[in-house]
Amino acid sequence: QVQLVESGGGLVQAGESLRLSCAASGSIFSINVMGWYRQAPGKQRELVAAATSGGSTNYADFVKGRFTISRDNAKNTVFLQMNSLKPEDTSVYYCNAVGRLTAWGTVNTYWGQGTQVTVSS
Repeated sequence: QVQLVESGGGLVQAGESLRLSCAASGSIFSINVMGWYRQAPGKQRELVAAATSGGSTNYADFVKGRFTISRDNAKNTVFLQMNSLKPEDTSVYYCNAVGRLTAWGTVNTYWGQGTQVTVSS
């Protein structure tokens, strides 16, 4: 199986920065997409940013120009640099990976346990 371990969350003031990291471990053949989602209390989980193994990236409109996603494919790690944080960015951030365990296996989706990001005004 695949485990995703996140780190880097915390409490910051508006305008400050945080960097989230997520490392995938386990018997993995390939990871096509790694990304970050977030979920605030009472709201649905939403995409923040995602990156393919080929280098393509996708961002939610509400983070464009402030957040940057990057990957280290060799280490199956994904990062999210969050700048100019706003109170509305307060949420639990979840790491996400889409990949397969073997060359002939099905594509599965994996989730981390989540890391809390709190931005005070």
